[in-house]
Amino acid sequence: MVTGRRRSIAFFIALGAGLVSITVLLYVGWVLLNWRTGILLFLGLVLLAIIISGVVLNTIFLVREIRRNEQHDAFINAVTHELKTPVAAIRLYLETLQQRPVEEAKRQDFYRIMMGENDRLLSTIEQVLHTGRLGASRKLNLSSFDLNAMVAECLDRLRTTHPEPAMHLSFAPAEPIAMRGDADDVRAAVSNLLENAIKYSVGPAQVDIETRVVEGKYAQLRVKDQGPGIAKGELKQIFKRFYRAPGTLATLVKGTGLGLFIVRSVAQRHGGKAWAESAGPGSGSTFVVQFPLKS
Repeated sequence: MVTGRRRSIAFFIALGAGLVSITVLLYVGWVLLNWRTGILLFLGLVLLAIIISGVVLNTIFLVREIRRNEQHDAFINAVTHELKTPVAAIRLYLETLQQRPVEEAKRQDFYRIMMGENDRLLSTIEQVLHTGRLGASRKLNLSSFDLNAMVAECLDRLRTTHPEPAMHLSFAPAEPIAMRGDADDVRAAVSNLLENAIKYSVGPAQVDIETRVVEGKYAQLRVKDQGPGIAKGELKQIFKRFYRAPGTLATLVKGTGLGLFIVRSVAQRHGGKAWAESAGPGSGSTFVVQFPLKS
């Protein structure tokens, strides 16, 4: 399917280039034969500019629409997988417990796995629902909270859903950071940043989290991972809805392509911003989200 779309994009680009070339050749030939008719020459020039602009715009819109459809299809496939896989796993373990006796240690192991799959299912549903709420221009439910306490809460939750030997989370908080904003939105942004850092880590996850106050006006959260890194041209693209950076790891790690979109949307709704830093592939990445202390 991807190959077919690439062929479609190449076809429209080649068609546009061919039409523009033919138009230019015909116009140049006409000018050489009718070089004395100045008014017609001017009108022909205007017409040529309009035709070329129309062909170029048409090609751009077609290519953009093809890519958008590709992203939507990838999102639907990812969500389907993220919903179906945990349900299938939970059903399998329940059937095993129902059909035959299982020793207590194994039973507890089954319960732990099912709880993990349940958390994965809830996380996917929360992402989709949160994206819908962001798109509905919902007003912020403002309250006061401490950013460091919220980050610590998200870290505790991660440690219960991920085995400790497989990751190392280092948190260096600044002094207490009192913020005023939508606590649910900010919690979703923090959770998505931490989940992404663990999910895209190569080998045992090494994630360094830091909070700081910038210029006395902004609360900043920095999440640094030792993952595959990000190419310079992808640093802004990765925050788009449904977008997933190309690469071998992106095909192996399942996801909806909504996590970083939620992070940026939450930051913007609070009057802040979010961005990524990376020296390139193989160099790890640092994701930064910044909120005003008083939203």
